[in-house]
Amino acid sequence: MSRRKRAVKREILPDPKYGDILVSKFINSIMKQGKKSTAEGIFYDSFDIIAKRTKLNGIDVFRKAIDNARPPVEVKSRRVGGSTYQVPVEVRGSRQQALAIRWILSYARARQETTMAANLASELIAAANGEGSTIKKREDTLKMAEANRAFAHFRW
Repeated sequence: MSRRKRAVKREILPDPKYGDILVSKFINSIMKQGKKSTAEGIFYDSFDIIAKRTKLNGIDVFRKAIDNARPPVEVKSRRVGGSTYQVPVEVRGSRQQALAIRWILSYARARQETTMAANLASELIAAANGEGSTIKKREDTLKMAEANRAFAHFRW
């Protein structure tokens, strides 16, 4: 962490096809080694696959998946005296979004389908329907926070 000033948030331009900042953040997260056009191809191909499988608009499924994957609370380690407690804390909106994107992408990459676009489409459809690995991760996070609710008074 910086000791001098608060880090300035960079402005992210909306993506050219949908004009949405969330889509552009997701594409930037998909991107590896600066290959943005490849990341965009994967993302837009997954929308085509979603449209074929569900007969729904890809952007609507995407937004629903992100909303379903956002965790309201998480646990953070807090050292008090000689022991470490898992303290439940509420999650800021930007972190909720970042966690949802990260979880969806990590579980999409772990899937064993033919292409990354197919993996991403399957994970987005599952998350939008309230099932799949991403939603399980969110539920596990909520259970962990609920189990450690007794340590909420250690919040800082």
